[in-house]
Amino acid sequence: VQLQASGGGLVQPGGSLRLSCVVSGIIFRNNIMGWYRQAPDEQRELVAGITTGGSKNYADSVKGRFTISRDNAKNTVYLQMNSLKPEDTAVYFCRARRTSHMPGYWGQGTQVTVSS
Repeated sequence: VQLQASGGGLVQPGGSLRLSCVVSGIIFRNNIMGWYRQAPDEQRELVAGITTGGSKNYADSVKGRFTISRDNAKNTVYLQMNSLKPEDTAVYFCRARRTSHMPGYWGQGTQVTVSS
């Protein structure tokens, strides 16, 4: 099983980035997908999740700025991040789970840095 995250980088405050996570080795459409982030010296936190049926949930800190989506034909989950803030700086990870009770699989992470 592989989850390959990409799209991170350095962006100025107010800018945008789109993260992608390509999944292989599992039946993508049967998995709940999520984006998490971890800043230095902080715990990993859920940013956004999307179910197999397309229902979405977001952390309060990103509501209205971030959008999660999935393309089952491409085995890919996306995170569109707009109006980025310095506090969004973190390593972003994607995760795939069959159910919310299972640990699932993690990608390797992609660094997002928001700074002027």
